[in-house]
Amino acid sequence: MNPADLDFSIIGPAFVAGLLVLSTHVPLGRQVLARGIIFIDLAIAQVAGIGVILAANLGWDEHGMAAQLAAFLAALCGALLLWGVEKLWPDIQEALIGVLFVVAACLGILLLAHNPEGGEHLRDLLVGQILWADYTALLVPALVYGAILVAWFALPMRNHPLVFYPLFAVTVTISVQLVGVYLVFASLILPAIAARRRGGHDGLWLGYLLGAAGYGLGLLLSLLLDLPAGALIVCSLLVCVLPWMIVHRASKSAGRPGCPGLHA
Repeated sequence: MNPADLDFSIIGPAFVAGLLVLSTHVPLGRQVLARGIIFIDLAIAQVAGIGVILAANLGWDEHGMAAQLAAFLAALCGALLLWGVEKLWPDIQEALIGVLFVVAACLGILLLAHNPEGGEHLRDLLVGQILWADYTALLVPALVYGAILVAWFALPMRNHPLVFYPLFAVTVTISVQLVGVYLVFASLILPAIAARRRGGHDGLWLGYLLGAAGYGLGLLLSLLLDLPAGALIVCSLLVCVLPWMIVHRASKSAGRPGCPGLHA
């Protein structure tokens, strides 16, 4: 595609969808890193997807309120299950999170096995359909994300499992249907990894900046190269985060006492 032919009526809503996802995923991702439960988002996203698939199998509109409720209840059950795992088996918590992800993924495959469009549904669940976003459809997610952010920054007990896990379940339920499982994981973890050494608002804004750059780059490349947007955004997030991590690491090493960089 010629750059002059870029359709910003497509990129615009998709980019706004990405910013909405990042608004909640950056702070929640930092908490995920702090808890050491890196793959919880993949597991909960996959469980939320089971709710969507079950709703579709029952003939419900995948984007209707009933399907949203089914996805949320599935995600909430998964989140509460992982809270129980955190209390009962903290030493193998990450392993059991991985088990939940694999089992949920296999259940999704089984539920779609006799669906002639099962492969397409599964692909949409994993990589999403962010380019199909439109401003009207983003209104409800924006309101939900806004409520989540208010709760996250206003509640003094936001790190308590009874607050963290339900908020996480709601967030992932909305995000999985906006951008897919892979982008949910990348949006939570990659900006948080880059900003992990910075506390307070500095870390948040760094995560937001790198995340927005990744979404913008991925969407532009998707239209220019005619390749799937979700997969390209995941790769672009890494492209934006990795150089920052390398430069930051190099600058930290150069500032250590006795480091050759001090005498250059």
